[in-house]
Amino acid sequence: MRNRKAVTAVAFAAAAALALSSCGTGDDTADSSSIADVSAPPKDKAATVLDQPFTKPDLVLTDTHGKEYDLREATKGKPTLIYFGYTNCPDVCPLTMSNISLAKRELPKADQDKLQVVFVTTDPERDTPASLGKWLSAQDPSFTGLTGDFPAIQAGARKIGIGIDAPKKEKDGTIVSMHGAQVIAFSPKTDEGYVLYGENTSAEEYAKDLPKLIKGEKP
Repeated sequence: MRNRKAVTAVAFAAAAALALSSCGTGDDTADSSSIADVSAPPKDKAATVLDQPFTKPDLVLTDTHGKEYDLREATKGKPTLIYFGYTNCPDVCPLTMSNISLAKRELPKADQDKLQVVFVTTDPERDTPASLGKWLSAQDPSFTGLTGDFPAIQAGARKIGIGIDAPKKEKDGTIVSMHGAQVIAFSPKTDEGYVLYGENTSAEEYAKDLPKLIKGEKP
C-alpha cells in the first residue's frame, strides 16, 4: 500500500529553490496556472511522480548553433529532461548536468541516442549561443542548450512549476541568477512532464531511473 503525502508542484519547486545558496534564493513561486498535485516519493527514491503532469512549454528559443529551436517539435515523442540554470552558476547547475551526463553514459548506446537533455539558460544576456555551447560540450556534446528572450524563458519555466528571477548584481559585483533547481522528465509516450527531481539527486539515482524514463514508465 502506497503511503504518500499529496503536495503541490509549486510548493515542491519553492522548497527546492529555497534550498539553493550559490544560485540564489528568492520568491520562486510559480503562477497559479502551473499548480499541479504531486506525490512525495518514498525516502529511498529521488523521483517525485506528478499526479497531474505538466504540459511541455511552448518555447521557441535559440540553440548553441544560433538556430531557432522549437522545444515541443524538436523533442516530440522523445524522452526529455529539462533543466533551467546558467553557466556561471558555481555549483548546483554544473553538478546537476554532470550527474545526468554520468548517468547517461551507463545507458546502452541506443538509449543514449534517444534521451534528450535540454538546458535552458536563466541568464541569457551572458549565456550566448557560443558560450553556452562551450560550457555544455564539457558536460556532454549531445546536450541541447537554449537561450533567448528572458521573459519568454521565465514564462516557460513557470508553466512547469519552476520560478526564476532576472539576474541581478550583488554588492560584491557578482551576478546571480535565482532559479528553481528541478529537473523535469517528459514522457516519450505523452510528451508530458510526469517526473520531477530535486537538486540533490545523484548520478547513481539518475542512472537507476533513466532506463524507465526512456520508456515513459514511472521510476
